[in-house]
Parts: sequence; structure tokens; C-alpha cells
Amino acid sequence: MSANDYNDDGWQPVTRLGRKVQEGEIDTMEAALNSGLPLKEPELVDQLLPGLDDEVLDINMVQRMTDSGRRVKFRCVVVVGNRDGYVGYAEGRDDQVGSAIQKAIGIAKLNMIQVPRGSGSWEDRSDRPHSLTRRTKGKAGSVEVEVIPAPEGLGLAASDTVRAVLELAGLENAWTKSHGNTRTTVNLAKATFNALENASQSRHPQSRGSSRDEAEVADQ
Repeated sequence: MSANDYNDDGWQPVTRLGRKVQEGEIDTMEAALNSGLPLKEPELVDQLLPGLDDEVLDINMVQRMTDSGRRVKFRCVVVVGNRDGYVGYAEGRDDQVGSAIQKAIGIAKLNMIQVPRGSGSWEDRSDRPHSLTRRTKGKAGSVEVEVIPAPEGLGLAASDTVRAVLELAGLENAWTKSHGNTRTTVNLAKATFNALENASQSRHPQSRGSSRDEAEVADQ
């Protein structure tokens, strides 16, 4: 399934960011994420990242007792990505499985992050962005996942759930460690996504050379 099946061809943006995207003022996902404006319309993600893929990682039936009786809903865990540095994760609930999946896809697009890819392993000499730039950790519930940069050719040393998230993010090589109740798919997937999100929020120290170059430009 393509995540763009969620699209509505007659999209009319209702947010400032959506209008900037439709008018062409913002034409990349990186610019949208760095704009400081909230991402509230999944359709604008379709505009900036055409051809998104999605994968349903888990479907569970959730029962809840109410005054009117027992209510049953389905909870779906979905990850979406372009396999080239962008990935999103979400859970969706609805009375029908199909509706829960579509709802999760829409929310996952709003949770889109840019993953800092590179060649962060000391064993690697590749200039191609095939892994992470540095190791990172993420936690959800009792589960903690660590993703470690690996040299080109290793592949993804990870469980099926963790591998699905990393592949949709565009990572090809990585070591992973996981702790806790890893049989709980929702926590394992969320911990993996949180690890990538933590990596995306990290700040790299500025090199001494680049600081000097910027100072020289400022003096001119």
C-alpha cells in the first residue's frame, strides 16, 4: 500500500504552512520542518514527499466497558517513510481495521522527522549516507532501543520491527540493541522511532574551521 492513498486530490490548505507549500514558497520537507510552523495537514506531506511507503507493524483489538456496554476498537501501529531520510510513526484507533490504518497513516505523516544519515562508524570510509552519524537511544514503556552506526556492507542487525522502521527511514547499515519487553510491538516500534527522533534533535558541534570562515565573511 502507498501512504499517498490517503490523499485527497481536492486539497485546500487551511494552515499557514499548507498555503506556503501549495504556493511553492516552501518546496522541500526539510524547509517545512525547519519553518517553525506546526505540521497539521497530511496532504502537504504528500506534496513534499511523493511516493511515501507505509507498513502496518501491529493490529490489536481493544475492548472497553462503557455504560452502554462493551465497545470494541482496533489499534493499528503504522510507520511511513520515503526510504531516503524521512520517517513518521503513529497509532490509530477506529471501529474498523481499514479506518484505523488510514487514521494512523495520516497521523504518522504529521509526526514526520528528518533522520541525520551519514557514515558514523569508525570502521567505515564511505562517503555515502547509509547509516546514522552517531549512536542514539530511544525509550517507550519498558523498552529501550539503541541504534549504532555500522560500516557499509553489514546490513541491519535488528529484529523485524526495528528493521522496518530503520528501512523506511533510509538506513541500510546499523547495529541495534534492545532491552525490556521487546515482544510488545507498539513499544518496540515507538522506542525505535524515538531513538531516530533523538538523533534528529541532536546538535553537532561546529568545527573550528567553519567558525573562522564565517567570521571572515562577516568582516568583509
